[in-house]
Amino acid sequence: MQSPLLMVPQQNAPEAVVPAPAYYAHAPAHATVELGDLGRILLRRRFLILAITALLTVLTLVYSVLTPALYSSTAQIIIDPQDLQVVTNDVNPSRISPDGGITQVESQVAVAQSNGVLLRAIKATNLTENPDFNGQGGLGRWLGMLFGSDDGDRTAETLDSLRRRLAVKRDDKVLVLNIIITAKSADLAAELANAIAQAYLDDQAQARSKAAADASDAISARLEDQRKRVEQAANAVETYKAEHNMVMAAGNLVSDQELTDLNTQLTAAQTRTAQLKAQVDQLRRQGGAPDATSEAMRSPVIASLRAQEATLVDQISQFGTALGPRHPSMISAQQQLSDLRKLISRELGRLVTAAETDYERALANQKELEAKVASLKGKSLDTDQASVRLRELQRDLEAVRTVYANYLQRAQETREQTNVNSTNARIISQAMPALKKSWPPKGLLVFGAIFGGLALGIGMALIAEYLSPTVLSANQMQSAIDAPVLGVLPGRGRRRSGAAQKTDAVAGLALQRIAAGTRRPPDWPLVPSILVASPPEDKAPRSRVAWQLANAAAARGRRVLFIDINAGKGQKDPQPGVLDVLRGEYPLEAVSRYAPGSSVALVGRGRPTAVFQEAQALYFAHRMLAQANHSFELVVVDGGALADDLNVLPLVAMADEILLVARLNATPMRDVASTSEAVSVMGRLPTGAMLVDEAA
Repeated sequence: MQSPLLMVPQQNAPEAVVPAPAYYAHAPAHATVELGDLGRILLRRRFLILAITALLTVLTLVYSVLTPALYSSTAQIIIDPQDLQVVTNDVNPSRISPDGGITQVESQVAVAQSNGVLLRAIKATNLTENPDFNGQGGLGRWLGMLFGSDDGDRTAETLDSLRRRLAVKRDDKVLVLNIIITAKSADLAAELANAIAQAYLDDQAQARSKAAADASDAISARLEDQRKRVEQAANAVETYKAEHNMVMAAGNLVSDQELTDLNTQLTAAQTRTAQLKAQVDQLRRQGGAPDATSEAMRSPVIASLRAQEATLVDQISQFGTALGPRHPSMISAQQQLSDLRKLISRELGRLVTAAETDYERALANQKELEAKVASLKGKSLDTDQASVRLRELQRDLEAVRTVYANYLQRAQETREQTNVNSTNARIISQAMPALKKSWPPKGLLVFGAIFGGLALGIGMALIAEYLSPTVLSANQMQSAIDAPVLGVLPGRGRRRSGAAQKTDAVAGLALQRIAAGTRRPPDWPLVPSILVASPPEDKAPRSRVAWQLANAAAARGRRVLFIDINAGKGQKDPQPGVLDVLRGEYPLEAVSRYAPGSSVALVGRGRPTAVFQEAQALYFAHRMLAQANHSFELVVVDGGALADDLNVLPLVAMADEILLVARLNATPMRDVASTSEAVSVMGRLPTGAMLVDEAA
C-alpha cells in the first residue's frame, strides 16, 4: 500500500496523485555467496593477505637467524626377538609373538627412554656438568640468578632436559630402534646417542643377569627343603622294610629273587627228569637188544668192542677158509670172539643200569625242588600285602629324588647364567657427528611461512569478509534487495579496447529489460522515470551509471531528461533546479538545459533556500513528470544517497523504477541494506539494481 505521507491533498491539486505502477515480478532469491566469489574476496583483501604473509615470513627469518643451531645424531640398535640360547631351560625363554616381534620391539622403545637407561648415560658422559642440560645455561642461568636456585644435585634437571632432546623410533617393517639426540654440538649429540645405546645394552644385560640371580637364589633356597624331603622318604622306606623283615637285593626282595631262582631250577629239573624217563622207557622197550639205543651208539667203549668184534669175525672167516674149523688158531679166535661178546653184553647192561640210576636221581631232585618252591610260595603270600605299601613308599621316594635332582640342576644352570650375557640386542650403527644442522631448517621454515602466511591471510580475509561482507555477485545483491540485477557495468580503472561499447551494451540491455517488464497503463499521464540511488561512498559509480543510462537511451533516439540531485550542491548561488520545481517556483522548461554536444536535457539540484511541504512537493513532482511527458520520453534521476537527503522523497514516490547501484567486491552489504531500508521508509521498494565491476 502507498504510504499516507505520499498522498496529495485534494485542495492543492486538480487530480489525485497515485503511485507509479510496479514493473517487475521479483525473481526468487539465490545463495548469498557463490564459490566463484572467493576470488573476488581474495583480490579485494590481497593487501591483508600479502601483509600477513610478509610478516610471518619476516618473523620466520628472524627466528631462523636468532635461534642457535641444533645437530642430530642417530645410533641404531637391532633387536632379535629370538634370544641367545645359553642353556636349554633359560630364565628368559625365547618366544616370538605372532606379529614377528614387533610388539616386543615397540615395548623396548619405552625401555630405551626409561630413567634407568638415561641415568646410566648421564653418569657415563658426566652430563650433569654440562650447562646446556643442567639448567644453568641461557635463560635458566638468569632465572636462577634472579630468583635463586639450588646449586646441589642437577640430576633431575639434566634427566628432564635429556628426555626432551631424545627421540626413540622404530623404522617400519624392521626390528631396529633409532636413538636420536639433538644438541647444540654435533660431537655431543653423537656421544650422547652412543652412550644411551650402550646404556640400553648394559641395562638389558643387568636385567637378565639379575633375573637369573634371583631365580638361582630362589631355587637354592628350596634345595635344603627338597633334600630333607628325600631323606624323610628314604628313612620311611628303610623303616618299613625293617619292620616287615623285607631284605632287598638289587632293588628287589631276596625272597622274590630266591623264588625266581628256584622256579628256574625246578623247570630245568623237570626237563632233565622227562629226558631221563624217556631214555629209560626206550631201553626197557628194547628188551634183549639194548645195543640199538642211542646211548649204546654214543658209548666209546661199545664202539671199541664192536670194532674188535668185527676184526675177530674177519679173522675167523679167513681161518675157516685157510686152516679149517679144528685148527688151534681157529679155536683160539672163536674163544676170543665169545669172550668179547660177553664183555659187550655186560657193558650194555651197565648202560641200562646207569640210565635208571640217573632217572631216579633226577626225579628225587625234582621232588626236592618242588617242595622248596611250595614252601617259598607260602612265605611270599605273607609278604604281598606288605609289598604294596613298600612300592608306594618307593614311588614317593623316586618322585622326591627326581624333583630334588631337577632343582639341583636348575640351580647350577641359573647360577651360570648370571655370568653369561644373553642379550638379544646389538648396536649396528654408531652415531656420527652430524655434518649439517638439523634445526632450524631455514629453507623449509621460509617455505612453510610463505604458504602458512598465505593460508592465514586467506583465512583472515574470509573472516574479515564474514564480519564486514561486501557485494560479491549479482545473486547476492538480488537476494539482499529482493529485486533483479539488470546488468554489471565495467569500471573505469582499466582502459581496454571495446570497454565503451561493452558499457553502452550493458546499459542498453538494462533499458530493454526495464521496457520489457513494464506494466504501465497505455494512458498513464506521467513520463517513464528511473531513479538511481546508492550508498554515499558509491557516488561516482552511481553518477556514471545514471549518466550511462541516459546516454544509452538518447543513443537509441529517445528524448531524455537527466535530473542530477547533486549538481550544484554546496554552491553559494546555485542555478534554479529540481528543488525549485518541487516548490512550484519554476516550471520544468525554465530549469532544464541541454548539455553541450548531447541530446540529453539536464536539470540540477536547485536552491534549497526554502523548505517545501512534502504533500505539495508530491503534487508538483507529479505535475513535473506530466509536463515532461510532452517533451521527453524518459526521465533519469541521479537520486544520490537517499539516507542523507530527504528532499528526494517526492521523486522516489513518483519514479517508475528505483535502481540501486553498488560496486562488486567493494560496497559493504550493510550500506546496501541501509539504502534499501531508506527506500522502504520512503514508501517504496527497490525495483532493480546495477552493479559496477571495477576489476573488469
